[in-house]
Amino acid sequence: MNLQPYEVFAVKYATREALRKNHFIGGDSHDGPMAMDYYVWVVRNAEHTFVVDTGFSAEMAAKRGRTLLRTPAEGLKLLGVDAATVQHVIITHLHYDHVGTFESFPQAQFHLQDDEMAYATGRHMCQKQFSHSYEVDEIVGMVRLVYKNRVSFYAGKGDLAPGLTVHRIGGHTHGMQCVRVWTQRGWVVLASDTSHYYEHFEKRRAYTTMFNVGEALQGYAKLEALAQSNRHIIPGHDPLVMQRYPAASQAMTGIVARLDLEPSHG
Repeated sequence: MNLQPYEVFAVKYATREALRKNHFIGGDSHDGPMAMDYYVWVVRNAEHTFVVDTGFSAEMAAKRGRTLLRTPAEGLKLLGVDAATVQHVIITHLHYDHVGTFESFPQAQFHLQDDEMAYATGRHMCQKQFSHSYEVDEIVGMVRLVYKNRVSFYAGKGDLAPGLTVHRIGGHTHGMQCVRVWTQRGWVVLASDTSHYYEHFEKRRAYTTMFNVGEALQGYAKLEALAQSNRHIIPGHDPLVMQRYPAASQAMTGIVARLDLEPSHG
């Protein structure tokens, strides 16, 4: 395969304390602490740089009771990525913790599934069960970008660059997508919230915020088919990501993990 491999990084920008029962439909018989970390991701090689998701702001952290460790833009700067000059941003879905701070990327083209925009602006947002993870001002902001021709839409699979594709999975939201990346260790899949934690896809369990449970459970097989192996699937919120993968540098330990390298364990 004559593809130039990408470096892939997970950048941790926020966290919150939670319990296991909050993360599984039906709760959990072994309830206990289960923290949730928040990430944005960087995919880059000599020709292309893509940012995956844009996190949330300090104001949103205060509103929703999250602990902001650094702004997403500050996290990206650790890798030498300037949000103000980024040309391409993949939005896995439009929840507040994945599309907030999008205005910090004034030159970017945003890449999104058709189904996600339709879902976030359609009849299902009349139901709090589905709308509570969206922020109306952020959705309106993205609609404004559509009118400026700064949103590229995909229906299922989308080819963004050689060795980089997006794939609609659904489940958590109607237009939830993952990202498949060619790296030096093979195909890595950034699952984002198609699987919040390793346990979700490993044990075929579903997260509590869910539009279509069936699609979510079927989506785990899609993730496995897209990835080189289960060790190449990166969940969207699991603190174990920072433990399993080497830091981008010693100074970035616990902040930025290098996902195109083999995990140390797990």
